[in-house]
Amino acid sequence: MSKEAANTALDASRTDVSKAPADAGDAGYSKDLKARHVNMIAIGGAIGTGLFLGAGGRLHTAGPALAVAYAICGVFAYFVVRALGEMVVYRPSSGSFVSYAREFLGEKGAYVAGWMYFLNWSMTGIADITAIALYTQYWSAFTTIPQWVLALIALAVVLGVNLISVKYFGEMEFWFAIIKVATLVAFLFVGIFLVATQHPIDGHTPGLNIITQHGGFMPGGMMSVVLVMQGVVFAYAALELVGVAAGETAEPQKLVPRAVNSIMWRVGLFYVGSVVLLSLLLPSSVYKAGESPFVTLFSKLGVGGIGDIMNLVVLTAAMSSLNSGLYSTGRILRSMAMSGSAPKFTARMNRSQVPYGGILLTAGVGVLGVGLNYLLPAEAFEIVIEVSSIGIIGTWVMIMVAHLAFVRKAKKGLVQRPSFRLPWSPVTEIATIAFLALVLVLMWNDPAVGRKTLMLLPVIAVMLVIGWFAARRGIRRRADEELAKLTDGE
Repeated sequence: MSKEAANTALDASRTDVSKAPADAGDAGYSKDLKARHVNMIAIGGAIGTGLFLGAGGRLHTAGPALAVAYAICGVFAYFVVRALGEMVVYRPSSGSFVSYAREFLGEKGAYVAGWMYFLNWSMTGIADITAIALYTQYWSAFTTIPQWVLALIALAVVLGVNLISVKYFGEMEFWFAIIKVATLVAFLFVGIFLVATQHPIDGHTPGLNIITQHGGFMPGGMMSVVLVMQGVVFAYAALELVGVAAGETAEPQKLVPRAVNSIMWRVGLFYVGSVVLLSLLLPSSVYKAGESPFVTLFSKLGVGGIGDIMNLVVLTAAMSSLNSGLYSTGRILRSMAMSGSAPKFTARMNRSQVPYGGILLTAGVGVLGVGLNYLLPAEAFEIVIEVSSIGIIGTWVMIMVAHLAFVRKAKKGLVQRPSFRLPWSPVTEIATIAFLALVLVLMWNDPAVGRKTLMLLPVIAVMLVIGWFAARRGIRRRADEELAKLTDGE
C-alpha cells in the first residue's frame, strides 16, 4: 500500500467517534482517577496562588476593576477549556492537546504545543518551590533553614507522591482542593456577613462607599487594569489540567463535560465574588503585593492566628500547583516521546503505570530552580513567572488553533463533532486567540516586567527551531514505523 493510500485509510477511520485513532502515548495507563478526583482537579485548577496571594498586589494596582479583569480573562479561559473538553469527548487522551495538535495540525503543531506547555510548567514548578520555601519560612521554626534547602525538600516530597501512582496524585490534589475551597467559602460567608451588618473594619464601614470614597471603580485608570492582565491570565493557568486527567478516568465522556461546565460558575463565585467582597470591605490601596489580601483583611479585623491559617492555605495552593505540573508534563512528554519530538527516556513508565521519565525531566528543571534559589533567593520567583506566562499563552493559542482545524475537518466529514461543543465556532476561537495576542502586545506597556518578558520571545522561538531540527530525524523514524505497522495491518 502507498503512503497516500495509507493516509487515506487512516483519515477514513476517523469519521466516527468510536473509531477515532488512539495515541500511541495513551497505552499503559491505569484508570484510577474517579469522578471526585476529576471534579476537584477542575476546582483546584481554577483556584491557586494567583488568587490567594497575587490578588493583593493586583487589587492595589487596578482597584475594584480587578473583578472585571478576572471576569474577562475567565470567559476566555472557559472558551479554551471548553474547546479542549470537546476534543476530549471526541477522543480521550493523556496526551491531551498535544495529541489533538498532532492529529489536526501535524507533528510541528504537537511539538510547539508540547514544549510551550513544558516551558510553562517547568518555570511554574520553580516558582512553586520558591513560594513553598518562602511560605515555610513564615514560621520561626524554619527561618534558620536556607531557602534552597526548603525548596529541595518540597520538590522531593511532591515528586515522590507523583512517582508512586496516579491514585496518590488524585488523592493529594483532592484534599488540596478541599482546603482551598473550604477557605474561600468561609471567607465568602464572613465577607457577606460583614457587609450586611456594616461591621467597621480598621475605621472603615463596609459597602459601596468604600469604592466611591477611595478613587472609584478604577482609581489607577484604564492602564492599571491593562497592566494586571498578564498576571490574571497566569492565575487561570491550570484549568487545562482537566483535559490531561481525562486520559486516566474510566468514563471521560461523562465526567469531562460536567467538570468543564462547572468552571464558569466557579470562576464567577471564587474569583470575581472574592474581589468584589474584598473591594467592599477595605479600600484597594490597603492591599499590597507579597501579602494575601485575605490576611490583610482578617488582620485588620484583629482575628488572631489568621496569618498562620492563610499561610498554610497559600502553602497548600503552591504544593497543589507543583503536584499538577509534575503530573501533567509527565503525560504530555510521554505523548511527544512516542512520536519522537521529546527525549526517548520520557516515554518510560514504571510498574505503577506512571510515566516517570517525563516527570523526572520536569523535576530536573526544578533542581535547577533550587540552584536559582541558592544564587538569587530574592529574585527567583519573578524571573520564572515572567517566562511561564509566555508558555501558558502559547499553549492556549495552540489549543484554539487545533480546535479550529478539528472543526474544519468535521465540516469536511472527516471527523464527527460530539454533542458537547464549543459554542459559536469559529468566532470563539478567533476572538480568544486575538485576546491572548492583545495581552502579549499590552505587556509592552509594563517596562518593569512585561517588556522584559516579551524580549524573551525571540530567544524561545530560536530554541524551538533548533529543537525541531534536532528532533526531526527521530520524528520521521517514528512516523515511518507507524506507517509500516499500518501497511502491514492492511
